[in-house]
Amino acid sequence: MKHMNEHTDSLAGLIGWLQSISPALAAVVLSIVTAGLRVVYGGGTYRQMFLEAALCGAVSLALVPLLQWLGLPADMAIFAGGCVGFIGVEELRRWAIKLGQRKAEGS
Repeated sequence: MKHMNEHTDSLAGLIGWLQSISPALAAVVLSIVTAGLRVVYGGGTYRQMFLEAALCGAVSLALVPLLQWLGLPADMAIFAGGCVGFIGVEELRRWAIKLGQRKAEGS
């Protein structure tokens, strides 16, 4: 049986490896894993887990150019990917609709 330190070292090694490859790839992977775990923790089905993880990964990948356009560091993509996976696409969709409605009312 592995001790917790061995698991922590393995996870830290995996995260370091992902960061060294590309912050965008690390963001997508973190988003997918976080979304999948969130759905499982919430009692969702495997279908829900797969679809939510895929959608969160796609949203995270789409956010990378936005972060670059805003002049933020590339490593910020990893944070954004984690947030997208934790929040989920339905909540992000609600926020986007509210923002669009506010902009439309203000015009």
